[in-house]
Amino acid sequence: MNKDIATPVRTRAILEKYGFSFKKSLGQNFLIDTNILNRIVDHANLTDESGVIEVGPGIGALTEQIARRSKKVVAFEIDQRLLPILEETLAPYGNTTIIHSDVLKADVASMMATEFAGFTDVMVVANLPYYVTTPIIMKLLEEKLPIRGIVVMLQKEVAERIAAKPGTKDYGSLSIAVQYYTEAETVMIVPKTVFVPQPNVDSAVIRLTVRTTPKVAVKSEAFFFQITKASFAQRRKTILNNLISQLPEGKEKKEEILAALSKVHIEPTRRGETLSIEEFAVLSDALLPHFQ
Repeated sequence: MNKDIATPVRTRAILEKYGFSFKKSLGQNFLIDTNILNRIVDHANLTDESGVIEVGPGIGALTEQIARRSKKVVAFEIDQRLLPILEETLAPYGNTTIIHSDVLKADVASMMATEFAGFTDVMVVANLPYYVTTPIIMKLLEEKLPIRGIVVMLQKEVAERIAAKPGTKDYGSLSIAVQYYTEAETVMIVPKTVFVPQPNVDSAVIRLTVRTTPKVAVKSEAFFFQITKASFAQRRKTILNNLISQLPEGKEKKEEILAALSKVHIEPTRRGETLSIEEFAVLSDALLPHFQ
């Protein structure tokens, strides 16, 4: 068995050997607790037939644990300085591939067609850089990739917003967007003390299980998301006032908006955070003819 990368001593030795300094702009925080890494991988329920996509492998601490428990790992790393380090730390694992690329600009679907041809089980498992957590998750979901799910570590407050239920302060358009595509659950909280450098906030691991069909059926996905975003634009405003101020020609179409709300039995005085995803679905379908 190879020595774990994720011990404080080994991490320090690797960083010193390569003279690596952390870039704040890339949100680099490396995990130095093997136990927590193993628990993250546990939540992905991998088998020796699984393929895994990782984003931001750092020096390979999580990559190594995934590689031991899956058939193949493909990791996207944006920081060129980490490539020689990964080449060394992951040398014992022939089932790892590093792609030097920004995952937000990458064609993940065609990478999957090549790297995971014949795989029936692919998961995303990552310790995501904090500053791009949401765009990465939304890209992976919006592109409707053939993945079983996503298990990622991110800021605790973002995890709370993703898994939030209607009527809570954390519930918003992000909760709806992610829950439209997946079943979302926070599976563990991770203290900031297990990272170098230490971030300012605690983290959480969230597991998103991709739904076979979206949670609700809507006539236009784009319009549905436009309505949910508009409804949360100013949280203290009523749903009516948000829709009037946020939708194109909303002021001119106040009567149509009121009629649509009445048709689906949603009080215009309610606030966005009180509406369930099902209510947003019927509302967006009722509004669609007036805004096409």
